[in-house]
Amino acid sequence: MPAQVVDGRAIAAAIRREVQAELTALSAGHRPPGLAVILVGEDSASATYVRNKAKACEEVGIRSVQIHRPATISREELLAVLHTVNKDETVDGILVQLPLPPHIGERSILEAVDPAKDVDGFHPANLGGLLTGHPLFVASTPLGIMEVLDRFRVAIEGRYAVVVGWSTIVGKPIAFLLLHRRATVTVCQKWTRDLDRHTRLADILVVAAGQAGLVKGDMVKEGAVVIDVGINRANGRLVGDVDFASVSPKASLITPVPGGVGPLTVAMLLKNTLVAYKARIGLPRQP
Repeated sequence: MPAQVVDGRAIAAAIRREVQAELTALSAGHRPPGLAVILVGEDSASATYVRNKAKACEEVGIRSVQIHRPATISREELLAVLHTVNKDETVDGILVQLPLPPHIGERSILEAVDPAKDVDGFHPANLGGLLTGHPLFVASTPLGIMEVLDRFRVAIEGRYAVVVGWSTIVGKPIAFLLLHRRATVTVCQKWTRDLDRHTRLADILVVAAGQAGLVKGDMVKEGAVVIDVGINRANGRLVGDVDFASVSPKASLITPVPGGVGPLTVAMLLKNTLVAYKARIGLPRQP
């Protein structure tokens, strides 16, 4: 039986409606939540991402503050900008759009974000909190993956999960999220020796390696849940790290590219901003 294909756009729309509904209920007597997005330089892809985030914020009732600085800005000047938004009581979440110009150094900037406003989940305090199971925020893409698993009622406890890719944006966070849900987890890379020996055993397979078509049908267990996080351009179109045509007949559930995990990233950012906002106005962080 062909795999059930995840409609990430539909799930993202549902999340936005949920966030909007909660914010509408909170609107009486409270200021609107604020998300500050810092963009440095003129990278067209980054500018598009920022516009999409601003549009999503407007849709659900989050005030989007866009701070655009030239690529020539110094590290000290950008740190001063961050200091200002860290102290701004009307800003609940801060997002620094990556990549930054090479002369600035991403690490020093990400470490300067207030962890309580780090809705991207990239601050070392939040990454360390994820290790112990108590982060303030987790990166949006791994959260989106967990949202897919939960909405499709995928059993996680006791299952064997394989994550291909070890970035701090996707691979490492999703591995720990799965571990905290009592899965047995193996983390591989695209250059792992005999990669297929690991992937064939996976009940849950998450692929975020950055190589188009890396995982083929003969590398996947019958009935596996396959989450493709890759975004690659091949022959003029977007494709994932999973060869959808050969894998989907074997999987029980699969995310396509495009239209799978991608749309959930912005939606989960909005959800993180809602969590930050509720904390700052004195409400419980979780619904």
